[in-house]
Amino acid sequence: MFEIAVLPGDGIGSEVMDACIEVLGSLLKDQTRFGLDYIHSPGGAQYYADNGIALPESTLRACEDADAILFGAMGMPHIRYPNGTEVNPQLDLRKQFDLYAGVRPIRAIPGVPSVLADSRAAQIDFVLVREQSEGLFYGRLYPESQPKGDDSEAFDLGRITRKGSERLFDFSFRLARSRRAANPAKGRVTCVDKANVLSSLAFFHKIFWERAKLNPDIVADHCYVDAMALNLVKRPWDYDVLPTENQFGDILSDLAAGLIGGLGMSPSGDIGDRYGLFQPSHGSAPDIAGQGKANPTGMILSAAMMLDWLGERHGLPEACAEAARLKKAVDAAFATGRIHSFESGGKDGTQAITAAILGALARFGAATMS
Repeated sequence: MFEIAVLPGDGIGSEVMDACIEVLGSLLKDQTRFGLDYIHSPGGAQYYADNGIALPESTLRACEDADAILFGAMGMPHIRYPNGTEVNPQLDLRKQFDLYAGVRPIRAIPGVPSVLADSRAAQIDFVLVREQSEGLFYGRLYPESQPKGDDSEAFDLGRITRKGSERLFDFSFRLARSRRAANPAKGRVTCVDKANVLSSLAFFHKIFWERAKLNPDIVADHCYVDAMALNLVKRPWDYDVLPTENQFGDILSDLAAGLIGGLGMSPSGDIGDRYGLFQPSHGSAPDIAGQGKANPTGMILSAAMMLDWLGERHGLPEACAEAARLKKAVDAAFATGRIHSFESGGKDGTQAITAAILGALARFGAATMS
């Protein structure tokens, strides 16, 4: 039995989390090799407004003791810390558990319209790997590092280290190798940086090529971040694994999600050497909270990532097989062409999308979905 810390958080977080746990219950109802035990824990911007703390000690301990963390969404635009920044406890969790690799799969799902007219949009399948322990978010993660100024200016301190860069690139090469094992057309790592302007990213760039030499079986290349923003719109199907700096990854992952139907379709995992946190790429979306409009697909696919991670970490192929079955059920639900989320201009919300995925799981058993 795997113990899962569940943090629904704010806004639509609890709505997509409820849908996710319902789908997981259906997926695993006949599973005899493992199960999931959920430990629901509070936290978030509203919790901060009510209690003066965003993540209580009990939640941190639950996450520390758990086998994995499922995270809905946290943060509300109108609730801020005294320094004016939003309450984003996910950043604190990344620091607490050293979740240095932000893994953002971007994959076209059958039946989900793309903003790209090119028929090759159906081939989109790449992964952004965002470095999450330093970069231009370093000052937010370590406020004691910030120089103290006066009211005439404000600035942020970025940081790139050899250790942080090496482990990011090593993670990316391993990921590319595993993706190539599943699909021989994959197996390419493209470093995304701004090495032509920023000395810290010239350092990042140098370390990438050092690690590439240690992984000669994987194709390695490079692209500046501004050119990558263009290329992701013009030819995203050309890419496989894209490691990049913290803020660049934050920006590019939203752009990339727009190519496959929106943030509601986009899962993610925050991975460290010991811990894993899994969450949709979207935020708390307070403008639609409580209206039943939230798309739970990103949350459900994040749970599939969690099952994959647990299976690989614990040598449990059954968990990996259930992850694959869940992804296939999502594909089958949307491939009918009858489900259209609000973000894609449709009228199907949380309940309808969840029901469609549950229906796909009911129609296709493990044997027929293998």
